[in-house]
Amino acid sequence: TWIRYNTSNSGLPSNDINRILVDMQDNKWIGTRGGLVKFDGTMWAIQNTSNSGLPDNTILSIAIDRQGNKWIGTYYGGVARFDGINWTVYNTRNSGLPNNEIRSIAVDGQGNKWIGTPYGVAKFDGTNWVVYNTLNSGLPDNRVRVIAIDEEGNKWIGTDGGLARFNDTNWVVYNTTNSGLPGNQVYAIAVDRQGNKWIGTSGGGLAKFDGTNWVVYNTTNSGLPSNYIRSIAIDGQGNKWIGTLGGGVARFDSTNWTVYNTTNSGLPENRIYAIAIDEQGNKWIGTSSRGVAKFDNVRWTVYNTSNSGLSSDEILSIAIDRQGNKWIGTGQGGVAVYREGGVILEVEKVTGVIPDKYALHQNYPNPFNTTTTIEFDIPMRSRVKLYVYDVLGRIVSVLVDEELEAGRHRVKFDASGLTSGVYIYRLEAQDFVNVKKMVFVK
Repeated sequence: TWIRYNTSNSGLPSNDINRILVDMQDNKWIGTRGGLVKFDGTMWAIQNTSNSGLPDNTILSIAIDRQGNKWIGTYYGGVARFDGINWTVYNTRNSGLPNNEIRSIAVDGQGNKWIGTPYGVAKFDGTNWVVYNTLNSGLPDNRVRVIAIDEEGNKWIGTDGGLARFNDTNWVVYNTTNSGLPGNQVYAIAVDRQGNKWIGTSGGGLAKFDGTNWVVYNTTNSGLPSNYIRSIAIDGQGNKWIGTLGGGVARFDSTNWTVYNTTNSGLPENRIYAIAIDEQGNKWIGTSSRGVAKFDNVRWTVYNTSNSGLSSDEILSIAIDRQGNKWIGTGQGGVAVYREGGVILEVEKVTGVIPDKYALHQNYPNPFNTTTTIEFDIPMRSRVKLYVYDVLGRIVSVLVDEELEAGRHRVKFDASGLTSGVYIYRLEAQDFVNVKKMVFVK
């Protein structure tokens, strides 16, 4: 159920993962300290300073616009735009970018890119640059840490000197002296379905702002266990899940607080770096040095280097794709992919083949070392299950468990975490069932 990708067994150029983003085609874009990687479930495409237009190998932020262009923020080299073929680099020498360290990128409804740097925020419409800083705008501090855009198109910019709201015409600044903002260092911003802004600060706690009124939550007036907020996630019921540095995780339903920490729950550590919520409502919580905890609202399950495929217990980022796979970026340990019941990688449809009956084909190569390809035919749209079993009949991998269009389909099986031997793969679609054998040789 775990697949581990690192520099020794995959195309990853570095084991230090800063950012993971999943695009509309379910490709994973992985920002590392060794460059940018695109992984489509089969092929690794590495982009770095030696083989592409990427200006710096340390990736800090990634955003994707409506046209599918990737905007990649680097540590030293500015921002790069990649359309899948061509690279365009924007830096302090050839554009209006005020600094080459790019910590945050957001794309608004008009396609403008809002780029946060230590020297202010830059707006880029594809042609023109406009830079906003403390000298020419209402930006309260030039060090921009986070940018969020609400449904009305307002830009909410978190800085080291407070929070700024910008509607493309007017600036409104919120700080500890003129508003209910409890701290001027803003590290996290989340917008709920009602349009409320939830603002996490460093040292001041959490604030809710509805556009008029402020409500502050801190360790003295609420159930918040720490005033240092690193991450905020909102589930389908509108509950806020707040990751703190030192106090664990707090759940807030707008009335009641519930705190989960190392003394009262299965949470393995109180320093929380990342929170992601899957379609089933499970919370996946990344800690600074004790791995990942899954919480289904009743039970806790902890995954770390001693009991799972994780190769590092420092969790920097978590992303969940359409198949329900969790992509977990670690510090110095590469990427781990996990799904209960087996990781499902992308299923590729083979063009030019129109099958008239169900069929399961022999895998190739066979015998194989590490990876092999399995193809199957379905003549009509069908619910398809393709499982791999060991010789004792135990499921070792779920390759497909979804509804697919008619056609020939191809999927890769990665057996790197298994022992050498004979395995059986079984296809089930409509009333069709077929099995075949394959041999894995390390």
